[in-house]
Amino acid sequence: MRSQIGLCAFITFLATILSVDLGFPTVDWQFIQNSKFSSAIQNSQALAQTPAEREAEADRLLEQGIEQQKKGQFRASLQSGQEALKIYREIADKKGEGAVLNNLGEAYRSLGDYTRAIEFYQQSLAVDRSLGNRKGESYVLNNLGIVHHHLGDYAKAIDYFEQRLTIAREIRDRSGEQGALGNIGIVFYSLGNYVKAIDFHQQSLAIARELGDRSGEGASLNNLGIAYDSLGDYSRAINYYQQRLPLARELGERHAEGQVLGNLGVAYMDLRDYPKAIEYLQQRIAIAREIGDRLGEATALGNLGNAYTSLGNYAKAIDYQQQRIAIARQIGDIEGEGTALNNLGVALRRSGKLTEAEKTLSAGIQIWESLRQKLGNNDTYKVSVFEQQAKTYRLLQQVLIAQNKINEALEIAERGRARAFVELLMTRVASPNALTTITPPNIQKIQQIAKEQNATLVEYSIIVDSVEGKNREQIEESELYIWVVKPTGEVSFRSSNLKPLWQQQNTDLAKLVVNGRESIGVRGRGLSVVSKVDETSQAKQLQQLHQLLIQPITDLLPKEANARVVFIPQTSLFLVPFAALQDRSGKYLIEQHTILTAPSIQVLDLTRQQKQRVETRSLASRQNPNVLVVGNPNMPSVSLKRGESPQKLSSLPGAEREALAIATLLNTKALIGNSANESAVVQQMSKAKMIHLATHGLLDDFQRSGVPGAIALAPSSQDDGLLTASEILNLKLNAELVVLSACDTGRGKLTGDGVIGLSRSLITAGVPSVIVTLWSIPDNSSALLMTEFYRNLQQNPDKAQALRSAMLTTMKQYPNQPSAWAAYTLIGEAE
Repeated sequence: MRSQIGLCAFITFLATILSVDLGFPTVDWQFIQNSKFSSAIQNSQALAQTPAEREAEADRLLEQGIEQQKKGQFRASLQSGQEALKIYREIADKKGEGAVLNNLGEAYRSLGDYTRAIEFYQQSLAVDRSLGNRKGESYVLNNLGIVHHHLGDYAKAIDYFEQRLTIAREIRDRSGEQGALGNIGIVFYSLGNYVKAIDFHQQSLAIARELGDRSGEGASLNNLGIAYDSLGDYSRAINYYQQRLPLARELGERHAEGQVLGNLGVAYMDLRDYPKAIEYLQQRIAIAREIGDRLGEATALGNLGNAYTSLGNYAKAIDYQQQRIAIARQIGDIEGEGTALNNLGVALRRSGKLTEAEKTLSAGIQIWESLRQKLGNNDTYKVSVFEQQAKTYRLLQQVLIAQNKINEALEIAERGRARAFVELLMTRVASPNALTTITPPNIQKIQQIAKEQNATLVEYSIIVDSVEGKNREQIEESELYIWVVKPTGEVSFRSSNLKPLWQQQNTDLAKLVVNGRESIGVRGRGLSVVSKVDETSQAKQLQQLHQLLIQPITDLLPKEANARVVFIPQTSLFLVPFAALQDRSGKYLIEQHTILTAPSIQVLDLTRQQKQRVETRSLASRQNPNVLVVGNPNMPSVSLKRGESPQKLSSLPGAEREALAIATLLNTKALIGNSANESAVVQQMSKAKMIHLATHGLLDDFQRSGVPGAIALAPSSQDDGLLTASEILNLKLNAELVVLSACDTGRGKLTGDGVIGLSRSLITAGVPSVIVTLWSIPDNSSALLMTEFYRNLQQNPDKAQALRSAMLTTMKQYPNQPSAWAAYTLIGEAE
């Protein structure tokens, strides 16, 4: 199985955040200089009197402002622009007015005054639209995108850049297309999607070279270097930067020269060549101060602080980070302020100043949350950007635990997970306008949720630290924090030492989970064809996971086997088959406890509200409940890899037998073959009280609209037979329970926001209880387990107890084969 924690988690877990200079083009000088008014520029110094002379004077002032901006003389450019604006308005030259308004906005942006910049850009946009000046409109949209990116409003930035891209392609403006592609790439970089960023920058670079645009080529080279640096490919990053540097010097672009020097400093810092890194960063600061580039100065100061943190010179590190924070606040650089607060927190923690570190990191979290709020209801962007912010939450947990503030640390652990999911759910449970009222749960609310669930809540948090590696400072797992909240409200804290995993066993928690799954016969996304499992190896792997995850809290778990335990995993722990974990005596966890899982404690509060909504359906609906059972549809054809021809998915006769048996038990008729087409199934899903889907499930190798996963159904003339996670997300369901009895339906994209996939979409669509699988169960055991589950459910409405009983029954038929019964997991509500 491909480890989902891998590279993305390494980036997420970094302690200090190294800031790079993204290569946004300042303005399209060629566009302005080729416009009608530049051709009339004269070198007259006296105030012109005739309209034609007045126009020429305004044109000269505009050109002068442009040249001043190229040299970094932004305040002088403002003065030239204001004088030009006055003249253009006096002579009613709307085209000149639009151009100078845009240029004034650019000067204010360069000075970090984003509010004034937006004001002038919007005025310029209105003028260009009134004139039907599509090219001018395109470039103003570009500049609005840039300034909103600086403000951390990524959704709005992408919207402006995409508007620009559309116009550029409509009017066949290749230069504008090149700029828009590059800028969209920059936003995806900020959202943490480096692979997508590289794709956009490569497209931008190709067009720049085709046009012979040396400046645009340089910006693309710089941004490609940044993306590869973030992916850990430092040699390739430095190669791109070294191509960029002579271009900047050749073109006299001092601002760009400063950018690439700063980025070289970051790359050498990543390689632990701190003297060279500091040298480049000092050069960067000198140029930034020379041209009045406050943002560039702040970025370089912060990176110098990071270098001195790595060198153990915390006094210098703190001083440089404080300087960066001061400038960020002066110019309104919100993202930069959040980054600097995180990095200052790192230096304060390492220097032993825990109280100050706590205050600083708390302020950083407030910054991150204000940025996420600006993304509105865009769930995909929120999930992506949170991956870059999660490190601050983990750092604060460490600082709080070091001060023995257990409850406060749990609040931060809960505040730092499934935030996008909570906000998405809240808009469905409450109203679309509820977003502004969402607050993370405090300790009293967490205790109340445990009481309402009548369950013991177990929340995990994976903590990492910086350690000395061979070639650079490395990030390794250090501890597993575990909180246990009992229904009585009692909160306890324990931890597991993860250092021996990489120090002695050359492994980590994610690999340990993979090994545990493989030991019971699970290979990759399904069940391997093996004649016999090595029971000794199986027991060893499952017991090691038990030792890390369960042993520290054994005395805190309920003694009564029917009492519920809700596990709140993180990243790779979502793939753990908790039911199959074994203690030293060989007993499986499911033999001792009734198990559920959830992405976060607050999600449990929201699924409970969904349960109450479902229970208040009309009396007629309750008296005539609909049960939807689907099994072995006539399978659709699917292309799982780009470029491959579609192949029809294999038939599932075992799933058909399962569905027919369950339908008989539930007194309904199963949809089989062509009758289980997508249109028919979706229509019945909205009315069903209970839904059972026994078919193929597609995972993260099948993705549409940003959400991985799909359920295979029969195609028809109206649809393709693939009910995607994105489509489910937009349904309004009233079912109390959905069972996805298909391959790996509990899996998906592992993020700091939980598992992005089918289960998340179903819960968002209104389902309070979802049963999914962590792998593909063989037909016979699946049919037995599911039939037993529904038989138990008819006698006992507690879904968790019904599932446990079904597992225990199946276990008797398949002793020492947890692969046959431990894949199913219940997410959400038990009753």
